[in-house]
Amino acid sequence: MHRFFVPHLYNEEMYIEGVDARHISKVLRMQPGAKLQIVSDDGVSAVAEITAIDSERVSVRCLEKLAESHEPRVQLVLAQGLAKGEKMDFIIQKAVEMGAYSVIPVAMEHSVVRLDGAKAAKKVERWQKIAESAAKQSKRDIIPEVQAVQSMSEMLANCTCTTKIIAYECEDRLSLKAALRAAEAAGGISQLLLIIGPEGGISESELDEARQAGAVPVSLGRRILRAETAGLVAMSAIFYETGDLGD
Repeated sequence: MHRFFVPHLYNEEMYIEGVDARHISKVLRMQPGAKLQIVSDDGVSAVAEITAIDSERVSVRCLEKLAESHEPRVQLVLAQGLAKGEKMDFIIQKAVEMGAYSVIPVAMEHSVVRLDGAKAAKKVERWQKIAESAAKQSKRDIIPEVQAVQSMSEMLANCTCTTKIIAYECEDRLSLKAALRAAEAAGGISQLLLIIGPEGGISESELDEARQAGAVPVSLGRRILRAETAGLVAMSAIFYETGDLGD
């Protein structure tokens, strides 16, 4: 069943406008009486029936609230070093599908890509659309935010996550599993910042800065992973360890 996000508080009578309305009417060719899922701005998911439709507005009547949540127990924020080409598109799409709460593009010292001003804003706008599309496809209860491009210093200063982990290819003592279990034993994990470097890796100064902000460097195993692979591997392991991928 198709799912759409509605930027209004939940009500029994609601409407869908703009791009989604055009998609419903012109691409999906749905008619009055057809059913779909909606997610309201206050996080309520429901099955709804189309009562009226045109190319700019689709009116629906909510039939049943859905109690089941599709969101992970841990709010995971992915701070991803800027990657070149279409790699960031891929990373953001897959991170949202897997359950990331938010994605922060980080301009790191070894990032090949350099974004600023209008160019950065345009990229973030594109990435937010990718996140929205991925959220719909994967039946998320929220549309994760793709935040503005930030430096490592800005990202660490703005972050409020209680647990911070940085994947570092030269770390050979502490595994991701061990770090997660230590965090769980120390009081549990509710919000987690995962820092992943760009193609050129994380610099020593960035590693020191992350450590000073409370981030724990971890190993993701014996093999060196690409920038577009490392975050997804780490997210899979985190959600498995915290019970989101089954007991």
